[in-house]
Amino acid sequence: MHLARFPRVRLAHLPTPLEPLPRLSEELGVDLWIKRDDCTGLAGGGNKTRKLEFLLGDALEQGADTLVTQGAVQSNHVRQTAAAAASHGLACEIILEERTGSTAVDYVGNGNVLLDRLFGAGIRRVPGGTDMAAELEKTADQVRARGGRPYVIPGGGSNAVGALGYVDCAREIVVQADELDLPIDRIVTATGSAGTHAGLVAGLAVMGADVPVLGIGVRAPKEKQEASVLKLARETAMLLGRPDAVTDAMVVADCGYVGAGYGLIDQGVVDALTLAARTDAILLDPVYTGKAMKGLIALARAGRFTSASGGETVVFLHTGGAQGLAGYHGELDAML
Repeated sequence: MHLARFPRVRLAHLPTPLEPLPRLSEELGVDLWIKRDDCTGLAGGGNKTRKLEFLLGDALEQGADTLVTQGAVQSNHVRQTAAAAASHGLACEIILEERTGSTAVDYVGNGNVLLDRLFGAGIRRVPGGTDMAAELEKTADQVRARGGRPYVIPGGGSNAVGALGYVDCAREIVVQADELDLPIDRIVTATGSAGTHAGLVAGLAVMGADVPVLGIGVRAPKEKQEASVLKLARETAMLLGRPDAVTDAMVVADCGYVGAGYGLIDQGVVDALTLAARTDAILLDPVYTGKAMKGLIALARAGRFTSASGGETVVFLHTGGAQGLAGYHGELDAML
């Protein structure tokens, strides 16, 4: 795929480990492995670091001096963007959408929000349901008005440039699996802003690696989520010079585990967090990996990952986000 053609700034500790989860595997009856993208390093790690390597590379090539982005109040993407900006002497302006409606002290000021402030980002809050694309342009115009050179990054870093980070991750997973003599039957990941899911699909398709990806939705309904992922996966494949590589059948999302809505937790999420922590000492987050693991557990127990020929080997992509646990302290404490 020759990703060296694209501007890139090395931010992540790569390759991240691909490790077995022996106790959780025994609990679920599945050969479960974990791709540790919570260990990418930047600001505590997470999946957005891979995307930011290409986004920041593009920003610097364009001569930008300010990164502008947005996310929900406890956004992992915003935290990592603020850190990437700080590490390269750029300003960072972020817009936090009050998407969940929570006014809990921990949620609005602890966890990722505290880290955003620590990295020196400028923070502006807007109500849930705000047109975030318009707010990004508004902030970019304000940066230009004071003489700055903004580079706008969409929520989640999810455009074709950002998705290149997960094209690279797809390559990395295949290389590691080959080194381990590990035939992977399926990759499971949280799917939200679509960049991680789309990048994996595009990368695997362009390589010709026949490994299906199952996205567990954290926000949108199935039809909308799959359409978003498919569109971005095709845009990413086009950027790689293979516009016909991605087919409709390659994009699958199960959005039955969202619960009451984005960023809203329930007992199933807390049970998933607890099981991962108390079996293989894995810290998940309440918004993305907690819901993805909630779905994986339910599907495993329903026999989704087994067939007449035996159980599947499943790789769970850990996209990070444990820094957000502190923002949910009150709710978690009541459910644990």
